[in-house]
Amino acid sequence: MSFKKCLNLIIFLLLTSLAFAQSISGLVKDKDENLLFGATIYNSSNSKSAITNELGEFSIISQVGENKLIISYVGYSSKIIVIISDKDNIDVGNVILENNKLEEIVITGTLSKVSKLKSAVHVELYTAEFFKATPKASFFEAIEGINGVRPQLNCNVCNTGDIHINGQEGANTMVLIDGLPLVSGLSTVYGLSGIPQSLIKQVEVIKGPASTLYGSEAIGGVINLITKDIENVQLFSLDTFVSSWGELNVDLGGKYNIKNSKGLVGINYFNYSNPIDSNGDGFTDLTLQHRISIFNKLNTKNNSLAFRYFYEDRWGGEMEWNSNFRGGDEVYGESIYTSRFELFGKYNISNNFYLQYSLNNHDQNSVYGTTSYNAVQSIGFVQGIFLKKIHNHDLILGATYRHTIYDDNTPATIKKEQIALPGLFIQDQWNLSKSKTLLSGIRYDRNSIYGDIWTPRVNYKWSSEDESSVLRIGFGTGYRVVNVFAEDHAALTGARDVVFTEEILPEKSWNTTINLNKKLYSKFGAIFDLDFSVFKTEFSNRILPDYETNPNQIIYNNLDGKSITQGATININSLFANGLKINFGATFIDSKIISNNQSEYPYLTEKFSGNYQLSYSFYKPKINVDISGTVIGPMKLPLLGDMDIRAPYSPVINIINVQATYAIRTIEIFAGFKNILNFKPASNSIARSFDPFDSGVEFGANGQVIATVNNPNALSFDPSYVYYSNQGINGFLGIRYFIK
Repeated sequence: MSFKKCLNLIIFLLLTSLAFAQSISGLVKDKDENLLFGATIYNSSNSKSAITNELGEFSIISQVGENKLIISYVGYSSKIIVIISDKDNIDVGNVILENNKLEEIVITGTLSKVSKLKSAVHVELYTAEFFKATPKASFFEAIEGINGVRPQLNCNVCNTGDIHINGQEGANTMVLIDGLPLVSGLSTVYGLSGIPQSLIKQVEVIKGPASTLYGSEAIGGVINLITKDIENVQLFSLDTFVSSWGELNVDLGGKYNIKNSKGLVGINYFNYSNPIDSNGDGFTDLTLQHRISIFNKLNTKNNSLAFRYFYEDRWGGEMEWNSNFRGGDEVYGESIYTSRFELFGKYNISNNFYLQYSLNNHDQNSVYGTTSYNAVQSIGFVQGIFLKKIHNHDLILGATYRHTIYDDNTPATIKKEQIALPGLFIQDQWNLSKSKTLLSGIRYDRNSIYGDIWTPRVNYKWSSEDESSVLRIGFGTGYRVVNVFAEDHAALTGARDVVFTEEILPEKSWNTTINLNKKLYSKFGAIFDLDFSVFKTEFSNRILPDYETNPNQIIYNNLDGKSITQGATININSLFANGLKINFGATFIDSKIISNNQSEYPYLTEKFSGNYQLSYSFYKPKINVDISGTVIGPMKLPLLGDMDIRAPYSPVINIINVQATYAIRTIEIFAGFKNILNFKPASNSIARSFDPFDSGVEFGANGQVIATVNNPNALSFDPSYVYYSNQGINGFLGIRYFIK
């Protein structure tokens, strides 16, 4: 029999079998009688599926006996129908789905709860589900999944890091918890770990200055971690995983009642005690860490009070290091003990007047080789907010006071530093029409050291009649008071000397952003959310470390010129009727430092980056598969001179993660691999790792390294050449369990 005849026979048999197959048919619509085109019907009894046509009709193959149909449509609650079939065809008639679309509420942009769609300030929102695609041991690692937001390691030895937004320095990013500035200053280095992710409700991101509402340090952007409402917390939850590298992470959560008060508690425990040196440089590839964080939140009628305690012991260094060598010059190690306490809350005086308050104390006892750095920072903060609606104007008036006490053992801090920072701000959201909104605001701060600082902003929003298209234009300013030793780890580690050529002044920034958001609905039941932005930020008094003038020094001064960061970012979030979710984002950055009519690209700033996340759920068995990834373009790296043999730019970083989650009742078991392409930085990233105390280095009269027979490239020990984690591919296995 010829191939053509065989093919015709197969097609005939298939058509015949379909013609005589049993089927279940019906019509899918909502309660307003709207026909739902592209709804998915899945028969879990025989694993058959179908999709409704333009008239909302469907027909699906059935079997004799039980047929369990799952009918779903984007934005609607799924419905399950069980049908017992004993005849050829069954018509179930109308199937009504309930609309479950809930408005996404954001707070960060305006200090008041507002629909994300109606907010004049562009705010990106990420729910807790977003961060479950790949388990991470800390929020610092988890933030990597957000487009345009990059956790940057600053040391190969102790793995300190900060968070960059759109290519800007990490110190320009303010991290809030429930709207309060808790993670800042000294804590930007080691305070981003230990936040129990099981208690995070959502994360809101503003890319661009937000000093009008949040004051100093919100110069480049804001990340606000919003904890869960107590009413929505499970009675008990467990989220834990182990990795093939020996990492153990445990998140415990729960809620309780005390008379008229409701509370929630979260505990995070992380332990990694397995030194690994896979690149053969004699140093630990991943910093060893042992930490515990305890979070508690208590709500009464008018008051919400929370506290967090965080303790961490971390070290990295030569493989044979232990605590007996701490601070000595025999075996190199960097050891950091961190103890941190936070207290914060909100008191509602009336429906339109409330107080926010916080107190935190950060105590760091650390050594970097033989360099000792002991620092304590205490910050007290109180803020009164008054909300008033007058005709088409929504007014916000605020008065703040922030008091910072900082002390360390470096020569730069002769006496304990105290900064008083009272401030006033006003913001007006003028609803010009149903589709047009104008928001304006201005802030005045009186810094006890630097004097008067003004930070205005203006935002305009236009939306189409059906709100499927939203255009936002924003202009804002920001400022930041800098403490180099508290924020820049490079000033402490390695053999370079730190040099200040002048008194450091506050940095200032001016930002313009244009954002377009467009929602598209396909006839097949898919939803596409397109978000496109262009931005430009210009800095003055920019404080940048100079690694090049003298390879053995880090020189800090205010930039005599200006620094510009500009670019574009796009996010595409899609949800299909069959449950497939695809999120994609890309950011393109053009950054330059202009001084003395010369332009150069800054260190550790990528020209492009991208993120993606694919998620699909299988019904039988109930398994969810997540594929996520990050791509980071080349970055300029700090070398020790013209003879440094290390690459001047990092390679393209490509990280791919895969996870499968099996759910049964109140238990989820998840497993997978992170960094499956096994990306790792170059093995020679740490210069002269075999001589961390520079015992074999000869220096000239001006402190420069001299090339010798034993040191032909004129190098000294330097762990600041770092652009990604040395941890390559690693597997993980975890479990989530909860009691309602």
